Amino acid sequence: MKFIQSFSLGAACLSVSAVATPPSEPEFVTSERLQNDITEEGLMGNLKRLEDIAYANGGNRAFGFPGYDASVDFIVERLEKLSETTTFFLQDVPGLFTQVASISFAAGGESIPVIGLTYSPSTSAEGLTLPLAHGPTGDVGCTVEGYAGLNVTGKIVLVERGTCPTGGTLAGRLLPAATAGAAAVIIYNNVNASVTGGTLSAPNPEQFVPGGFINRSDGLALVQRLSANETIIASFQQTQLIENKITRNVIAETKGGDPNNVIMIGAHLDSVQAGPGINDDGSGTSLILELFTALNSYQTKNKVRAGWWAAEENGLVGSRYYTAQLDATNVTNLLAYLNFDMVSKGFFGVFDGDGSSHGLAGPAGSDVIEKLFVDDLTSKGLNVTPAIFSGGSDYVSFMENLKKPIGGLFTGTGVDQDPCYHRACDNFENPNATVITINAKTAAHVLANLAIDGATLLPKAAESSNIGRIGEMPIQWTSGEGLEGQDSHTGTCGHDV
Repeated sequence: MKFIQSFSLGAACLSVSAVATPPSEPEFVTSERLQNDITEEGLMGNLKRLEDIAYANGGNRAFGFPGYDASVDFIVERLEKLSETTTFFLQDVPGLFTQVASISFAAGGESIPVIGLTYSPSTSAEGLTLPLAHGPTGDVGCTVEGYAGLNVTGKIVLVERGTCPTGGTLAGRLLPAATAGAAAVIIYNNVNASVTGGTLSAPNPEQFVPGGFINRSDGLALVQRLSANETIIASFQQTQLIENKITRNVIAETKGGDPNNVIMIGAHLDSVQAGPGINDDGSGTSLILELFTALNSYQTKNKVRAGWWAAEENGLVGSRYYTAQLDATNVTNLLAYLNFDMVSKGFFGVFDGDGSSHGLAGPAGSDVIEKLFVDDLTSKGLNVTPAIFSGGSDYVSFMENLKKPIGGLFTGTGVDQDPCYHRACDNFENPNATVITINAKTAAHVLANLAIDGATLLPKAAESSNIGRIGEMPIQWTSGEGLEGQDSHTGTCGHDV
């Protein structure tokens, strides 16, 4: 008995000694370590959870709906488990909530599928029944002068979508027609991708008229009839609700790492109203969640921050608000931003950081990020597609306003890449588990390198008095016209404006 007591005392002493020994420091992160920690099971498990959230809350995770709030709760639940190594906060974000309550379009008595343009004014409940007129084509469709000699007053104008110097590809076409006297504007797509939505970027009830968006094939058929001098009577009705609501970004960062050198990763957490949004952008949400979780097992030289953005689908609302609220010190300390929006189905796309493929380069250092992504994917025997900077995702304000190096992955929006893009079928059956896992491991490779060597690899942009404000000379984003699967995310969102 005495022996046992003595052993117990010895065990107790050993236990106290073990507790008193300072824990060993975590190892520094490496590409190999971080990639090994990324699993298909973890990535796909997150996507299943997001699908469950959507179906438990009316079928979507969109801004202004309970599914988005539940998605925030899911991210918070995961981050709370990292409390020893992570801090996080929820950022209230004011945004304009929109919902198309009813919409219809018919020409010559034939019903044609139409999508409401976010922030479009409503018609009356009865709608409009007026002659259909063909607007100007090409660049002249961007100006009211292009309507000289065309009688569009009091008519429904049919015009082709296209890039304009101001107003984007949709508002840039609607506004000149409205100024010329159109009662409503129907925009037909300039590419063959199915129309799933579009935005006018912000309300402008004094200058906008009701607008809708239709598929290219339907638009061209009407153009052909109008060109043959056929008189077509069209009917258009739309009721759109627009109101102010508060939503939330989720921002997390490692407790360790140099706060003067911050690497940020981000993805939008919201879906469109049409479906669960599992590829767009549950895939990016899952990727950065697994990446950030795995990173917390290691030391990094630079601090790493993650952002899950609100209301991207309503015009990049969350990321724009976040960057506008950063003070000069925090902007200076930010080394780079990596964006992951749709990464689970399609081609292996890397943003064209150096501009060598599409002509628009990111800020200095974006070429370095591009090379890190490309080199890792090609080392795995994969073909890389240079992705355009279309102005269609949350990198915009980091690139345009903060002038920070940016990069990221994107798998495409075309029918061949994702036929369920912005549709109800973007559910758990939609993503390709192999594609998201490959992309997540490549993202791990890039993040590990930047978390250790980012301060050496990337230049720091000089402080600017214009930080957080909209620049006087906005970037002319690259059009995806003619580039398969890169039609700038034509959605109810910043995906296409």
